[in-house]
Amino acid sequence: MSKPCIITVAITGSLPTKKDNPAVPITIAEQVESTQAAFEAGATLAHCHVRNDDGTPTSSPERFGQLVEGLKKHCPGMIVQVSTGGRSGAGRERGGMLSLKPDMASLSTGSVNFPTRVYENSPDLVEWLASEMLTYHVKPEIEAFDLSMIFKAAEMGKAGKIAGPLHVQFVMGVKNAMPVDRATFEYYITTLKRLAPDATWTGAGIGRDQLTLNEWSLELGGHCRTGLEDNVRWDKTKLAPSNAALVKRVADLCGKYGRRAATVEEARALLSLPKAA
Repeated sequence: MSKPCIITVAITGSLPTKKDNPAVPITIAEQVESTQAAFEAGATLAHCHVRNDDGTPTSSPERFGQLVEGLKKHCPGMIVQVSTGGRSGAGRERGGMLSLKPDMASLSTGSVNFPTRVYENSPDLVEWLASEMLTYHVKPEIEAFDLSMIFKAAEMGKAGKIAGPLHVQFVMGVKNAMPVDRATFEYYITTLKRLAPDATWTGAGIGRDQLTLNEWSLELGGHCRTGLEDNVRWDKTKLAPSNAALVKRVADLCGKYGRRAATVEEARALLSLPKAA
């Protein structure tokens, strides 16, 4: 088999509720249990948000600390990536958990329209988040919602503001942002290779487009993201049974493209991360 595929599981996000899908994990205990099952199904990277027990989003460092501790205990070696996204906090509080020194953190390098609001990432905030990640040796995952964010990430990498090699996630299918379009997806990949030849990348599709991006990413040599944060439905009529089921679907799909799910050791090496303790 050719290049292993890192499977990222986005376990909860800040939007899906139990009403959307009873399988969505909310509490820390639920998130740890759901991630462990996804880990055993083949996921090697967990993209993490935290919530209060009532389901409301928060950027609480204490909550993140509890989650990180639980994942390290129950998912040995799994790459833990925290979200610095804007739904759970404002301004610099979005990076308050970086002092916990997780393996990775998300970093959007520009602003973009979302379904009902602007996802605002001012230049000052982007620079500050990137500097905190350098301080605490946290590798960023660049969340690219449009082409300009790829150029900005490459610029910051060349300036030493982001530790290389870059890892970029192409996010497609968010309403009012970049739609799922094959020609654009391929142009993203070509552009990233031109600007940062040693970069790695993941494709993330939202909603019904999750599976489409999984297939395109496997075909074109990238990595895959799945999980209940992005898609609470297995198909148009049936709810996804769990994060683990979505991960297993990707792991099973790998063989179709001559790929296989990466091990923890392979995932860390592909992303230039230290070996697990």
